[in-house]
Amino acid sequence: MEIIKLRDGDEFIKLGQALKAAGLAESGIDAKEFIQQGLVLVDGEVETRRGRKLYDGAEVEFDGEKISIQK
Repeated sequence: MEIIKLRDGDEFIKLGQALKAAGLAESGIDAKEFIQQGLVLVDGEVETRRGRKLYDGAEVEFDGEKISIQK
């Protein structure tokens, strides 16, 4: 499981940014397409909004990989 740490002072990271930060999407366009196709789960639910805000404790699944968002 990949862990993404929120930067000091940040309350959240957007879903598209998280996929890029974890290396699961090469670009914002790729991330947008994966999300819009319904291939990304946030806390076990399909998420189709690229701008979905992920807060401390959120878990993302895509292509067999998991990402955990931590403060």
